Parts: sequence; structure tokens; C-alpha cells
Amino acid sequence: MTAGPQGALLVVGDVVTDVVARHRGPLASGTDTAATIRTVPGGAGANVACWAAHWDCPEVRLLGRVGADASAWHDQELVDSGVRPHLVVDPQAPTGTVICLVDTEAAAQRTFLTDSGASLRLEPGDWSAALLDGVAWLHLSGYLLFSEPSRALVAVALESARARGVPVSMDPASAGFLAQLGVDRFLALVEGVDVLLPSRDEACLLTGLPDAADAAAKLSRHVPLVIAKQGERGALVARSGTVSAHVPATPATPTDTTGAGDAFTGAFLATLLTGAGPEDAAAEGCRAGALAVERVGGRPPGRNADGASDRPRVHD
Repeated sequence: MTAGPQGALLVVGDVVTDVVARHRGPLASGTDTAATIRTVPGGAGANVACWAAHWDCPEVRLLGRVGADASAWHDQELVDSGVRPHLVVDPQAPTGTVICLVDTEAAAQRTFLTDSGASLRLEPGDWSAALLDGVAWLHLSGYLLFSEPSRALVAVALESARARGVPVSMDPASAGFLAQLGVDRFLALVEGVDVLLPSRDEACLLTGLPDAADAAAKLSRHVPLVIAKQGERGALVARSGTVSAHVPATPATPTDTTGAGDAFTGAFLATLLTGAGPEDAAAEGCRAGALAVERVGGRPPGRNADGASDRPRVHD
């Protein structure tokens, strides 16, 4: 598993429309709850790609599937974020939609109502080995494992990546969907993946262990490198059954935690592709996560007029 400064990042994953409703306190059952509502582009795979581009990854490509209802909008949003989209327009299903309920009195924690729509209808016919031309790293959204067509696509993409010696990472994506899929099945499906980036809850679910460090260590016996994202507790780096580093979080005041893990993953991968080690890459992931939680939605800030990202830099 070697990353270097040359080559593109290819992300394969979900592209959805997020409807973010920020409310104060518990929902009032049977009546109205005041909220601030925004419609923004989202999807774990698309968010990762945008954050990687924002973190100055020289070339980021995204393969995803959308409906005709919003394909032009999503395509332009990705282009504007510095991503080269390869969007398949589904002839039947609409673009996936996620309603994100964000409680501003509960550390901006969120609950998702998910209609995957076209996003999980990616299939092997949407894949082309040419997508890997010039690619140094392949990242797969774990959401792809939650439907039969996209599971088949994952198998084809993994086989293509192995044939070319391209390292592969995956984010498990959803503890709720993971529980439905089953731990043993998930671990079998990710065989051959080089880097796994679970959240604390996902790592514990996948191992049956209550402690995140123990869970990350155990997972690293299945996958060579595990980066466990812990939000305000930072991140853990685990290899060969041992936690080798605990990376502290970057302080932040949460507004909306939607997409924070995607931000971490995008910045982590962009930094890894410069030749940095996993610990330094995880530190950049924590910085991106802190930036993400202070924004509404799962995407990074816009780009400057010259096309460069406007993220804060360590050495500015």
C-alpha cells in the first residue's frame, strides 16, 4: 500500500440531495416544530470527492448515479468544487434524497431519513477499467454495499484496482445499514481493501467491542490500515492488531455534523496522496472535520475566483 504525489483519486459512491432541517430541541410530535431548512448537494461519496479536491488533491474523479431530475445541478456542483464527475443518469429512479434532522441543542447531532433512489443502482455496467487510467487511489463509499447491483459493482472495481496495483479504501458509511447487512458479510465483502475508515460506532459494531481503540485494533487484523474517526475525540490509527497513534481532534463549535466524517476521509486521502504518513493524514482529516461541523451541509466552502480552495492552511 503505497501512496505518492502522482496520480488521481477516483471515488465511487453516492450522490444525493440533502434537505437539512436544523431545529432546536426535541421534535414536537403531531404538530409543528420550527426549523431552518436548506437544500444542498450531498452524498457520502460525492462529499469525500469534494473535500479531497478542497484539500488540494490535484485530480479527483467521481463515479455515481443520479436521476434525470437533478443530474445537471449535481454535475455543475461537482465541477464547481473541482471534481471531474462521471455521473450515470438513471432512466427510472430519481436522484437519492436524504432528510437530515439536526438538533441544535444536542451538539448538532443529526438523524437521517434516507431514500437512496438512483444512488444505489450503480451496477457493473457503469464501470469501465478506463476510469482507473492515471489513478493512484480508489475510494469506495460503504453505501455501495447496501444494494445488490452496487455490491456487484464493488466487486468489479476491486478486481480492476487489484489488477493495476491501485490501493483501495472504504468508509463503512452507516451503522444502521451495517447492522442490516451483517458484520460477517461486510467483512467478507471488503476483503482486499487496504484502508478502512469507520466511525467509532461503526468500528464497535463491526467488532462487538465497546471500546473504540480495541475495536480499531481488532479491525486492523482484517484490513491492513484502520483509521477510526471519533469526532470530538480525534482519530485512531491501527495496524496489525495494534493502535499505533491517537490523533487529537481540532477544536470546533458544531453547527451541523452532517458530512464531518466525509470531510475527514477526503482530507485524509488527499494528504496521503502527497506521500504523507497515515498519522499526518489523519491530523489533516481532523482539521477538515472541524471545518465541516461549523458549516451547514456536507460539502466544503466554495473555491476562490482562481479556482483554488479557500481552506485555512497550517503555514499561512
